[in-house]
Amino acid sequence: MSEAVLYKLLAIVVVVAIGYAVGRARWLSAGGGEADPARTLSFAAFYIFVPALLFRTTARIDLSALPVRTLAAFFVPVLGTMLSLYAWQRWRNRHHRLPAAAPSVRALGACFGNTVQVGVPMAAAVFGEAGLAIHVTVISLHALSLLTVQTLLVELDLAREHQRTGGSGNLVSTLKTTVRNTIIHPVVLPVLAGLGFNLLGWPLPALADEILVTLGQAVVPLCLVLIGISLAYYGVGGALKGALALSALKLLLLPSMVLVVGHWGFGLSGLPLGVVVMAAALPAGSNALIFAQRYATLQAEATASIVLSTLAFALTAPLWLLVLGRVG
Repeated sequence: MSEAVLYKLLAIVVVVAIGYAVGRARWLSAGGGEADPARTLSFAAFYIFVPALLFRTTARIDLSALPVRTLAAFFVPVLGTMLSLYAWQRWRNRHHRLPAAAPSVRALGACFGNTVQVGVPMAAAVFGEAGLAIHVTVISLHALSLLTVQTLLVELDLAREHQRTGGSGNLVSTLKTTVRNTIIHPVVLPVLAGLGFNLLGWPLPALADEILVTLGQAVVPLCLVLIGISLAYYGVGGALKGALALSALKLLLLPSMVLVVGHWGFGLSGLPLGVVVMAAALPAGSNALIFAQRYATLQAEATASIVLSTLAFALTAPLWLLVLGRVG
């Protein structure tokens, strides 16, 4: 592993540790009480900073320049794996009776990677400028696709749960509510607005772009501190087993699927194959925790899986680079 990637991993661990220390000291709780600043920070990220980042990213994508085959080699297996895990978790949930949002939270946690904080320096250090360019195109669609799909699924599950527990409304009204909650959502709405802006060919005004850049820059440090605070408030009691499973799925299963589909399905090799496999091999990203916070479901498990997978990435990344060297 290169020195740049190692330093980035260490920086992430240190910032998370700072958040953990702040959480343990209860510095963000009013009067040292038991308020939950993790949820407050999560809501700030979900309603202010992440929407700004998503809108700007979507509005600025050069749709005509996207390498379709390379992106398909990444997103087909990633989305397929995520949907399969979601379906499996829904089937298991018939007997375990976890919250209705649990299948979506776990599926996203096992497939949503840290493509920015870890992924960018990794791609630049290992694959150079050409590889970084491919990685950036993956980033441009990563949150947009995975978060949008899981938002739709979780809202459908919540609507079904509402009806199952005796909630009012018929099927038509339930579908209307689901569609409204899916579209008027801090992830989906800025994506749709950004795409509309993009397709109309409107350039972002300089002031608006500067505002969006400023807001978007807060996402990374805020989310890393949030992970540490969440770890302090929720701990890992009872969540370690699930976190280990999610970490294994993220670091081992997902890149395996991308390697098989990308190489033998889409015929990728060399640099494009290496970039998409290593993008899939990244540790869990902080948006998985924000998603869990949004639906108040399995926050401890999501937090622990991010921490564990980030630490374990230092061991699994060299293994995947060795595999890629043999595949060619």
